[in-house]
Amino acid sequence: MGLPVLGECRKKNEIMAHKVAILDAGAQYGKLIDRRVRELNVESDVLPLNTPPEKLKGVYGAIIISGGPGSCYAADAPEFNPAVLEMGLPVLGVCYGYQVLNFVKGGSVERADKREDRQEFIEIETSSRLFAGLSARERVLLTHGDAVTKLAPGFRVIGSVDGLTVALENEEKRMYGTQFHPEVDLSDNGVKIFSNFLFGIAGLEANFTGANRHQAALKEIRDVVGDKEILVLVSGGVDSSVCAALCREAVGAERVHAVHIDHGFMRHEESETVCTALGKVGLDLRVVNCAADFAAATTTVKGKDGSERVVGPLAESISPEDKRMIIGDTFMRITEREVTAMKIDPNKVFLAQGTLRPDLIESGSHLASAKADVIKTHHNDTALVRQLRQEGKIVEPLRDYHKDEVRRLGEELGLPHHLVWRQPFPGPGLAIRVLCSDGTCPAAPGADEMAKVREVVAAGYTKAKLSVACLPVRTVGVQGDCRSYKAAVALSLPAPDPADPASAVAAVDWPALFAIARRVPSEAPSVSRTVLMFGAPVDSEKDAAALTAVTPTCCVKEVLDQLRAADRVGTETMLRHGLEHTISQMPVVLFPASFGQPGARSIALRPFITRDFMTGTPAVPGQDMPLAAVEEMVGHYTRKMHNIILLFFIHGISFFLTVLHFKDGGTLYLGGEINMVLFVLSMA
Repeated sequence: MGLPVLGECRKKNEIMAHKVAILDAGAQYGKLIDRRVRELNVESDVLPLNTPPEKLKGVYGAIIISGGPGSCYAADAPEFNPAVLEMGLPVLGVCYGYQVLNFVKGGSVERADKREDRQEFIEIETSSRLFAGLSARERVLLTHGDAVTKLAPGFRVIGSVDGLTVALENEEKRMYGTQFHPEVDLSDNGVKIFSNFLFGIAGLEANFTGANRHQAALKEIRDVVGDKEILVLVSGGVDSSVCAALCREAVGAERVHAVHIDHGFMRHEESETVCTALGKVGLDLRVVNCAADFAAATTTVKGKDGSERVVGPLAESISPEDKRMIIGDTFMRITEREVTAMKIDPNKVFLAQGTLRPDLIESGSHLASAKADVIKTHHNDTALVRQLRQEGKIVEPLRDYHKDEVRRLGEELGLPHHLVWRQPFPGPGLAIRVLCSDGTCPAAPGADEMAKVREVVAAGYTKAKLSVACLPVRTVGVQGDCRSYKAAVALSLPAPDPADPASAVAAVDWPALFAIARRVPSEAPSVSRTVLMFGAPVDSEKDAAALTAVTPTCCVKEVLDQLRAADRVGTETMLRHGLEHTISQMPVVLFPASFGQPGARSIALRPFITRDFMTGTPAVPGQDMPLAAVEEMVGHYTRKMHNIILLFFIHGISFFLTVLHFKDGGTLYLGGEINMVLFVLSMA
């Protein structure tokens, strides 16, 4: 049976719908699908997966089914109406959506032998209209725990890797599916795939430009706030600063109260910088110093079973989620206190926040995704904030924006260039860049898994013999649309020249290391991070005692000062080398591994490059950042540990780690010491 051409479709449908329905199955990247469609000037709506056909008919011209953390064959699988696939609309299934498409149409989906979460080169059929204009071999982000084991009738394979089906089509029905994620930056030609589907297959038109987003944001603020006043909590980062500037433009400076809460977790001279920068755009900033309040703060957390528990005080808390909850709720309570002190009527004021779309997605907020797994709780999306939102007391004009879009808006608003392009910094500040511990070492991966890691390393790196060690920490991330909290593995080079420790940087085979880092999580499921450690080699088999040594660590002043100094070294090195535009973000993280040095802690750097701030790639030394910059940081950190007091001396830091993984949806928390320098190779 021949396919109808676009002209025939239009004769049957005098007015053709040009919107896309994105049926959300709980994907961490669901909003990125919406964004990619929008970037191609096609209007889209994100709807629940169980949306019935009658809500779609006549309104939408194509359907995209997102990924999600569930299994389509499970008893608790998200509800989906199979009649949606009988509407005759073009359908593109992504990851979970790909599996649902095959399963509902009569194919088989089963648990895979092992889970995959990595960039991978796949073989594709370029004869498929979905892959028109692409190469026969494409690099994509492949994530899956389930696999298509039998094709549904009428479908054919159009993509594969190592015998695994990763893309299929039923050209006659205009149904397509990809196991990989075309919506993320890690899929090199993902936008082209969406373009092929929207225009070449669905026959939609690129006619959606929408109202000016700047004006739309101003209108939303005015509509929500009415004649009331606005309280803006300004951290100094681009998000809250753009939000504050928008509010000032929308209702006038006299109705905007800008408050900067210094919770004690700011970067070096952060508060002073904030005041100066925002003063230049006409915002009178009220600074509240309340480090003691936060250190002593507690909060009540409700469990899934309805039970309640009190967590804190913050200065003694270890759990990253507990810290976020305490900081978020304390932030709100201090806000209420300041409203009273400023004699603002709480019933006549709205709280404005610079919450972005990725914040809501990572928090599992229903505003971004109805079924998304919680990766981490954001300070501006806690239970208390959600309650205020439900009461209509919060305005969030940037909640549908991503970071790069906010920066463009900030430039339109005339904010200072250095403020718009500042390194992103979390609202909870340095507190969530400290991995806390009571001094106990978490269980390491089993011997079999560590043996597999060693095999991967030995086969993948031939330039020198690398030592392999499991770090005494757990790191938070995303794998397959779900939260992961797993081990980190460190690779270290042969001992460097003591007189020139930074020279080891130039000798590294970076492509080989990145390839190893992509492979390790697949071979060792309980490992989610791989890092390179500069300094004396450390090996789990030879240095077992040192690798289980953990320094008790909480968010107290001494610890925060260590991290603040280390963060300053990294930031100022980047600025000296002009990397503020090239490197999207370089978090500096402190963690409690002492490597056998009593009282010592470790530092990790994670320089990475991203456009969407949900996925990205590590910055490659010698390619994305000069070797001289890495050598400078390595030299600063490692020499300090030999008690050579430099300008940026950091007392008590033992190793420096750099993360080598690829980021796929969540924030990375990984540390490394400063007797050794680690470069993170994977970003899962």
